[in-house]
Amino acid sequence: MPAPLIGVSTYLEDSVRWGVWHQPAALLPAAYHRLVQGAGALAALLPPDPAPGAAAAVAARVDALVIAGGPDVDPARYAARRDPRTGPPAGRRDAWELALIDAALASGVPLLGVCRGMQLLNVAFGGTLVQHLDGHGGPPGVFGTHRVAPVPGTLLGRLLDGPVDVPTYHHQAVGALGAGLTASAHAADGTVEAVERAGGDGFVLGVQWHPEAGTDLRVLRALVRAAGG
Repeated sequence: MPAPLIGVSTYLEDSVRWGVWHQPAALLPAAYHRLVQGAGALAALLPPDPAPGAAAAVAARVDALVIAGGPDVDPARYAARRDPRTGPPAGRRDAWELALIDAALASGVPLLGVCRGMQLLNVAFGGTLVQHLDGHGGPPGVFGTHRVAPVPGTLLGRLLDGPVDVPTYHHQAVGALGAGLTASAHAADGTVEAVERAGGDGFVLGVQWHPEAGTDLRVLRALVRAAGG
């Protein structure tokens, strides 16, 4: 069978420099497509698209979706006042990725959220975010590492089969859990490190860490299997 096609959402930046060029660009760290390819699938990058029906059209053509890490979710999306430590809004990306999540849930497309992607998944289910916490990353631009403990009996618990050390870089986290989601991993300080759809209906999983920054392919291989690979 052909390798599954996995779409990965991208950044959309107003000013990026490469070579002699300095222009707007849709971009994504190469570690994401390498992770997808290393797990046995094809990667397609999905920049924000404001066209009506675009997200549904994407969901109809890919075998799975990854909502990638990136900037803070706009607190207005979960009816919160902006904390001074929350980053600037990325409205086009918020709108696009929420539409992708909705389309994937409606059509049963396997879905994985990474860091910001997990947070946005929680918001899509009506949950909230903690706008700042310390100790979950390294210095600026450097991933930290900490241990997470999967919840036994969950999808993630079956995939990881025990505590693991993961690459991490974030200053926000899940607050109130969205209705229809369950927490499936925690850090030592109690921070929710993974969420998934309650009841095990399809593959809907978010992880707070960055699997693309490590060597553990179990989560991505599970996504590929769910996509038909």
